[in-house]
Amino acid sequence: MTTHAPDIAHHAALDARMVAAARGIKVLTLASWPAQVQQRFLEGHARGHDVPPRIEYPKHDFGDVRRELDAVAAAADPTHPIGAYLVESTRSWSIAAQLLEALGTPAAGIHSAALYGRPDDPLPGQGPTAREAARHFIDIANELDRELLSPAEQVIISATALQLQLQSELDRYFGERVIAVELDPDMIAKAAAGSRRIRLRAGAEYTDYDHHQLLQHEAFVHSLTALNGREQALLGSLALSSPRATATQEGLAVFAEQITGNIDIERMKRVSLRIEAIAMALEGAGFVDVFRYFLDAGQSAEESFASAQRVFRGVPLDGGHAFTKDAVYLRGLVGVHTFFRWALRERRLRLCRQLFAGKMTLGDVQRFAPLFEAGVLQPPRWLPHWVSRANGLAGMLAFSLFANRIRLDQVSGAPGFDI
Repeated sequence: MTTHAPDIAHHAALDARMVAAARGIKVLTLASWPAQVQQRFLEGHARGHDVPPRIEYPKHDFGDVRRELDAVAAAADPTHPIGAYLVESTRSWSIAAQLLEALGTPAAGIHSAALYGRPDDPLPGQGPTAREAARHFIDIANELDRELLSPAEQVIISATALQLQLQSELDRYFGERVIAVELDPDMIAKAAAGSRRIRLRAGAEYTDYDHHQLLQHEAFVHSLTALNGREQALLGSLALSSPRATATQEGLAVFAEQITGNIDIERMKRVSLRIEAIAMALEGAGFVDVFRYFLDAGQSAEESFASAQRVFRGVPLDGGHAFTKDAVYLRGLVGVHTFFRWALRERRLRLCRQLFAGKMTLGDVQRFAPLFEAGVLQPPRWLPHWVSRANGLAGMLAFSLFANRIRLDQVSGAPGFDI
């Protein structure tokens, strides 16, 4: 198989058509809320009046785009590794387009669940549901004494200071200015990453944990996979944030926080609270109910609004509907962690590095293995340090594989556990 083989050229041309069609399907951008909505709500909240926001979404028509995506899928060979990838990807983009056409209606929530799943979906391996896992982490976080946090963990970092710190670290990593860190006064989220820039919410406050989480999560996963995807001459779609790759992307990003020791229990709690809030919304809780849930969980009014907004962007605010993207975080984390352990056991750690060659799913990277071997796809140009240091990664995974064989319910009475 060579880069000039007819089957490769055919599917590369189809991929270019898919990229052109999908360019305008930006789910998070088009479903986001204006910053002034938050300001008005918080002003009312300060006066004791929690009034649900009124969101007017623009109308979108992606009919021509969806027809082009269907044509690409029809022309792809589903038995070919790239062809199967294109069939699955075009379907994902088409559902995302339908979601954007339905913004503000119950149908948007249905399409969201089709893209991202629901909190009651089982985790990989037919384990507990994402909601059950979320409640586990929330309970543990609530049981821990916050006074045990070290003073360093409570030091507040301004957005401007964090911008300078991250910019310096990224410039040092690349040896030049490749990713720009910018302050954005119109953001509701605290951070967002693209291939060439990372945005921080101007005026927000961060912690030292936030600093390292953003570096590992946003820069060294989301940005690096986009940059590496741009290096792919034949599959330009690997640079795009495809909805179907969301679970793997977010799982890989949280796994990066975990394996570098930069995730704390409060971070796990924040992720878990969002999953529980999605489940509450699907069961009938409205925007104000969910906002107050985050308040009661210890978040500030500003962060509670931002968290509730994540649950309701694109869908009606009166309950029974949710934007379910945040349900992927724990499912993705479990999936990626399991995949890395499997790759070690099967002596295929190379797949873990190839996962950074673009934005793909765990299934894609296995499907594409022969294409990497043949030089059709390029290995990642940039890797996080924890991935490039294969021996260290293998050591951590090997211990994880062994430790999972020890059952905690059977250690009672063993030396050191007889208290």
